[in-house]
This record gives sequence, C-alpha cells and structure tokens, in this order.
Amino acid sequence: MTTPGGGTRRPTRPWRGLSLRARLTLVATLTVAVVLVAGAVALSAALGSARTAALDDVVRERSQTLAALVADDRVPDALPVAQPGEVAQLLDTAGGVLATSTTASRTLPVVDAPTLAGWRARAADDVLVVGTAASAYDDVARVAVRAVTYRGEPATLVTTVPATDVEGVLRALRVALLLVVPVLTAGFGVVLWTVLGRALAPVEHLRAAADRVALTGGPGSLPVPAADDELGALARTLNAMLDRLEVAAARQRAFVADAAHELRSPVAAARAAVEVAAAHPDAYPVADLVADLAPQVARMQTLVDDLLVLARVGASDAPRGPVRLDAVATDAVASAAPTARERGIDVRVVGQATATGAVDGVGRVLRNLVDDAVRHARERVEVQVEDGPTTVRVLVDDDGAGIAVADRERVFERFVRLDEARERDSGGSGLGLAIAREVARELGGDVWFEDAPGGGARAVLELPAG
Repeated sequence: MTTPGGGTRRPTRPWRGLSLRARLTLVATLTVAVVLVAGAVALSAALGSARTAALDDVVRERSQTLAALVADDRVPDALPVAQPGEVAQLLDTAGGVLATSTTASRTLPVVDAPTLAGWRARAADDVLVVGTAASAYDDVARVAVRAVTYRGEPATLVTTVPATDVEGVLRALRVALLLVVPVLTAGFGVVLWTVLGRALAPVEHLRAAADRVALTGGPGSLPVPAADDELGALARTLNAMLDRLEVAAARQRAFVADAAHELRSPVAAARAAVEVAAAHPDAYPVADLVADLAPQVARMQTLVDDLLVLARVGASDAPRGPVRLDAVATDAVASAAPTARERGIDVRVVGQATATGAVDGVGRVLRNLVDDAVRHARERVEVQVEDGPTTVRVLVDDDGAGIAVADRERVFERFVRLDEARERDSGGSGLGLAIAREVARELGGDVWFEDAPGGGARAVLELPAG
C-alpha cells in the first residue's frame, strides 16, 4: 500500500485490530473446539473399537464351538447359534453349503466363492476374524473364518454376527457429537466473553481514568478495585506513581519559578547599569560599570553553577570507594579560609574516619556545610569527624544564632529565606543546603540540623562507613 508521500505503509493485520477480550475469547474458543473435536473423534474410535472387539470375541467363541463339533463329526442338521442374526455355515471348497444354521439358507452361501477362497488362504491353520460388507445376510458383519476337515474333505467354517447395531450406535454418536460440539463451543465462547468482560472491566476503568488524567494534564487518581488482587495492587502502584509525578512536577514548576525570580534581580541590576552607561557614557566610567556588574555576574554564575549541580544529582556515575573524611573536611575548611579570615572566624577540624562514597560528592557536601557555618558563625566553627561501625558522621558546629526547630527542614528547600538571623545574605545562591542534602542522600547518607552543644547550629552529615 502506497502513502500519499510515496512511501509504503504496512497493511494492518485484522488480528491486531481486535481487542484483548476478543483475542482471548477467540483463542480459547478455538482451542476448546479443537479439543472437543479431537475428543469426539477419539470417543467414536474408542467406542467403535470396543464394540467391534466384543463382537469379535462372540464370533470367535462361536466359531471355536462349531469347529469342535465338526472335528468330532457331530455336525447337527442345523448349526447352533446363540441369538437371532448370527449365521453359521459349513462350506466346501467350491463355496457350496454343507451345513447351515437356521438363520441362513442351505442354497445361499454367506459369501461368494472368490471371497471365501481369499479368506481361507489367510486363515491357514488359525481363525481369521474380519469385517465385511459382502455378507449375503447382513449389510455389515463380523466374520470368523476357520479351515476345517469335514468327513475327510477340506471345508471352511464361516460364522458371522451382524455389526449393523455397532454402526448404528456410532452413527448416532457422530450425529450427536456433530450437534453437541458446536453448541458446547458456542456456549463456552459466550461464557468466556462474559467472564472476560467482567474481569477486564477494572482494567478499562483504569485506562479511562488514566486517559482523563492525561487529557487534563493535572492531578488525578485511578479507581482502586474493591478486590485485593493484582489489579488492586496495580491501581495502588499507579496512584502512588501519579502522586510522585505530581509532586515532582510541582517541585519542578516551583523550582523554575524560584530560579527565574532569583535570576531576575541580578539581571535587572546588570541591565540597569548597562542602560545607564549607554545613556551617559561620560558620567559612567568603565571602571565603575565593571565594579557594578562584577557582583551581579558572579551571583548569576554561582546560581547557574548550583542549578547545574542540582540537575546532575542522581545522574552521576562517579566511582565510589573509601573516602578519608578528615582529609575532605580539611580541604573544605581550606576552601572557606578566605571568608573565615575576612570575618575573623576560627575554623578547625577534629577526628578522623573513612566513609564509602565519591570524593567529589562528599567534598561538595562538606564545602556547602562549612560555607554555611562560616557565613553564620560569630567567632568559631568546629568540624568533628566521628567514626562508627556502620555509619560515620561529620558534625559542623557554629556559634551563631542557630536555627529554630520549625525551620530545620525548611532550610533544605530550594531558595528558602528565613526571617531570623540565618537569612541568606547576598553572597549565597540559596541552594547550598539543598545541594548538600540531595548529594548526601544520593551517596546513601543524609544531612540534618541539631542544636550545637555550646549554642548555635550543628549540621550533621551521616554516611556509610568505609
């Protein structure tokens, strides 16, 4: 099939256009139909074989009884038979009747001479039991053929029982099965269609609800089936996923809005400075323009760098291994040393331990915690490294104003400002603590705030022991 653009389009298979309910019903119904047909054929064959074997036993037993009479030369005027319909004849080599039962004529042999000759050759010294439609007295019969000697001459003893009843029973069975199999198959298909419809109804409800959520693009939930089964578990899992996606989307929207708000101030200040310099080039020397723009550019660079760090959290493939926390803490203190000297803050590191993590990630967390402590300390910051059997801790204490209990979780949110003494100053991006917590959790640890023993705030970094 050719598309308007000149390409070829694969034809749609009718099978794929069917619903799951229709496909399951069709496959199951066809399978049942095949099984029923195979069962009907097997039943007919088994019943026919059993009835035929029973007739063969009867005709063989009658032939043996009559052969004993012939062997003893005690052949009566009429060969005995057990029930009406049985035929027994003693025939000579030419096919003539030497003796017969009362159920047959003395002038009409049960079979013609050529057929008799063939059976006698196959019988040899044993009895031959075959089915035939060449009997002169039955449409279908089971025949026992035995070669005997009668009064010194070779003869053939032929005993038959009608098989018409067997054929009639098998014919009736086939007709019944021919009617029953389609009815059973159709009934099974209807029942299965109904059952599948009820079983798949919760799935359709889930799909319709998910479609509504997708169309509206907002929060929503899927109906949870009353039965506590796999579908109920699926619905609860999908609802939990939708809740997490909604939370993530809300956080993303808030994050974008906060980032735009934070960038607005330095961008506006830089733009104002540029416009003033363009309007009054003589009154705005280049040195003054550079001095005004440099802090704003630095602030924007810090903010963008922190945003990039947050964007990479969870996607880092840095190798993890033993990390000397005292060495990483010393590097973090050295990084904050210029600010500490400028503010007259004494910073020191105590203790040693080894954690499991990535050096860059642990270094980023400790630098942010130490920078935050130096920013809000009055005179002293102490970094204590504590070893442990399963976890290790780094305690960053400052002697500042501390953090109220109600705000100890809020400070880890992005762009959060506190109303008290730990309000973010102009030198920070407002993302340092958020980065510290997210990176620490990515490394299998966590960060939180407590009261410092001597007053102030204590930031606790906990990591798996190395």
